[in-house]
Amino acid sequence: MAYVFEWTDDLSVGVEIIDNQHKELFRRVDSLIYAMNNGKGEDDIKEIIKFLEEYVVEHFGTEESYMIKHNYPGYQLQKEQHEAFKKDFAELKRHYEINGVTLTIIIKIQQRVCDWLLNHIGQVDKEFGEFLIEKLK
Repeated sequence: MAYVFEWTDDLSVGVEIIDNQHKELFRRVDSLIYAMNNGKGEDDIKEIIKFLEEYVVEHFGTEESYMIKHNYPGYQLQKEQHEAFKKDFAELKRHYEINGVTLTIIIKIQQRVCDWLLNHIGQVDKEFGEFLIEKLK
């Protein structure tokens, strides 16, 4: 299987639990894209929706607890972005529950999650990681 989204160490925030959660997200998104490209998307889309539903609660909670504990000045921006992702995800899930697996929902999930990987983890979380590494020295 060729990787579309592969974890690289330059995305690390320097906190093992957060990095491991990010790695799992990359793995799940890559599996979803692979499945969609090979006509196996229905089962995988159900799995990624279930995973993301759990992920947004667990992962965002983990990140935010570290931010609060270490007085991260970018906490409010992170919190707002996390809430926006939760709202977007809830809309995608509702569309899925009403319409089932459609090309539209597959594309929307792929776009939203891929955007999150590239922009949030690759930039916003990376800044948090740099702050945290300095703070923990």
